Amino acid sequence: MNTSFFIQFKILVPVALAATTFILPLSADEPVFKLTPYVATIAARETPTRSWVDPKAPAQPIPVEDGAGVLKTVPGFTLIRKGGTSSDPMLRGMAGSRLGMLLGGESILGGCGNRMDPPTAYVFPSAYDRVTIIKGPQTVLYGPGQSAGVVLFERDALYYPVPAVDLDGTLAVGSFGRNDARLSLSAGAPLGYVRLDANHTAAGDYRDGSGRRVHSSYDRWSLQGALTWTHGPATLLEWTGILSDGEAAYADRAMDGTLFARENTGLRWQHEPAAGEVEKIEAQVFYNYVDHVMDNFSMRSFKPNPMMPHRTVSNPDRETIGGRAQVSFLPVPSLRLEVGGDHQENRHSMRRSMNEASNPYREQPRVRDAEFRVTGLFAEAMQEAGESGRIVSGLRIDLWKARDLRDRIRIGHMGTQPNPTAGEGRRSELPSGFVRYEHDRSEATQLSLGVGHSRRFPDYWELFNKESETDLSAFHVAPERVSQIDAGLQYETGHAMYSLALFANRINDYILIERDYPKGMRTTAITRNIDASAWGGEGAIQYDFADGWRADLSITYVYGKNRTDGIPLAQQPPLESRLALSYSTATWSVGWLTRAVARQSRVALNQGNIVGQDISPSGGFTVYSLNGSWSPTPRCRISAGVDNVFDRTYAEHLSRGGSMVAGFPPPTMRVNEPGRTLWATVRITL
Repeated sequence: MNTSFFIQFKILVPVALAATTFILPLSADEPVFKLTPYVATIAARETPTRSWVDPKAPAQPIPVEDGAGVLKTVPGFTLIRKGGTSSDPMLRGMAGSRLGMLLGGESILGGCGNRMDPPTAYVFPSAYDRVTIIKGPQTVLYGPGQSAGVVLFERDALYYPVPAVDLDGTLAVGSFGRNDARLSLSAGAPLGYVRLDANHTAAGDYRDGSGRRVHSSYDRWSLQGALTWTHGPATLLEWTGILSDGEAAYADRAMDGTLFARENTGLRWQHEPAAGEVEKIEAQVFYNYVDHVMDNFSMRSFKPNPMMPHRTVSNPDRETIGGRAQVSFLPVPSLRLEVGGDHQENRHSMRRSMNEASNPYREQPRVRDAEFRVTGLFAEAMQEAGESGRIVSGLRIDLWKARDLRDRIRIGHMGTQPNPTAGEGRRSELPSGFVRYEHDRSEATQLSLGVGHSRRFPDYWELFNKESETDLSAFHVAPERVSQIDAGLQYETGHAMYSLALFANRINDYILIERDYPKGMRTTAITRNIDASAWGGEGAIQYDFADGWRADLSITYVYGKNRTDGIPLAQQPPLESRLALSYSTATWSVGWLTRAVARQSRVALNQGNIVGQDISPSGGFTVYSLNGSWSPTPRCRISAGVDNVFDRTYAEHLSRGGSMVAGFPPPTMRVNEPGRTLWATVRITL
């Protein structure tokens, strides 16, 4: 990584914030920060199946460092943990490619075969204006195979009727060497605007509640820019570019990530006609490249072992190109129709060195091992049904193609064998669709009931990084088919908001990852299809019980079953509840958060998904946190907090198992979470 960049960035951001605080006049108009309580248990909702989060809003625990962290306050989400950063998000017990991720309408995919770099590892949430979550297969607009739902990291289109400059910056410090800096600058005029977001986040190894040091440090940065031409508020043409990199230590494996380089460029056009049946036209194309390096010596003391007797480096990369176009129509006042198509191609390659000292990995050729291509067509309609009802429905068809380019398959770290599916290709035509009825019983009450079906093509981790039950390649595992019912209720009064979202599904050909499979060809993970089912949901209450006082309560639960084997479905989160109490005035606020997680005894040892497998039952825990904030001026907010106030030693059920790291205490069954953590932030908006 570029050390000089970090030094300059960490100096310039504080200087810029301080200078603008004293040099630029602060408006005495409406305050920018209205001191709403911390985001702790509930996201703002548009409908019972759709919600959104402000990624710049204060939240507890400590301000998030990647895309997964911003989702942990949303009921229904859990994180599969492996240390300080790069967690994998899970929605209703479904992770990996079952949960779609779009960054400004673009898809990004990681390269590591063991999910060291999930897509959210490349996301800096504060560079976006909004995170929208759609639960269940209840839309067809945002890509294929999103059986759990879709997460949209979105940036608002800007328009400057008169020349102006906007600045938004944040500094954060915390225990275990945590330090963050963010600067967002936009400047524009009627003909267009420029926007720049710079982010840096870093932390050292943390200690758990028992004082054990956990191998978990990280250092990440990102630069994101946009140059936009506007023709009035209704038309824009925007170019975007992103550069980012980082490094991260992991407590759950024998290697660390020393490079998380991302290069991205995209072009987007959007037009909203002033009149006529066409409401909106939009199109975009994008290119992104992810270059990831992991090794066993740069961020830890090298210790030879039989599996890795030498300094070892692995360097996967992935190149993705794609685009989409969509037109929104209003053929009649009571019908809204959205039609379009999208296309994506991605190529994965690998190079490695088993002895970096004598055979550097950079001198090795990259060997392409996998190619994917998918083209989709979709249509979604919203038809009014009476004065207070709506029928929302959609259909989608995806044409998938994949090719296995591996001549040989690696056996552990020491050898290879011929690939039985070398050079083979496969294709699938996979339909998806849904229909949902929404009813506004009154201005304060909304009900919804939907049925959806999604077919998901196996991803890289399921096809190319595992064996099957019968041979060394899993290239012909069947696509996954999910049929799900989603029901929701949202009710608001003058002092309270209640929400309930329930689901039940049947999953045919569920793609299960199993380790130490007794019928396997070798001691590794296999991919196989099973039939499964799951049900559960999320409930939340937000209640303003006195002037300035608010209580937030949420509860989430998922029950999954492996119907083929007659056992629990693996990697399911336990029952969890959150209770937050807060008091806020016009200039300050305080809050207390209680997070209670039940024990999880419904496990299936060695079974799971591409991220991890069940390793044992887990005990429950309760963690308490405290926060406060103060706004000395209308455009400045200072916040502070204590996470895990009582220094509890605990680990999440969905945590990877601990691994031996030289110089660190012996590993625990699961990677323990941080002990008591103090932090503070300051945000200035001009």
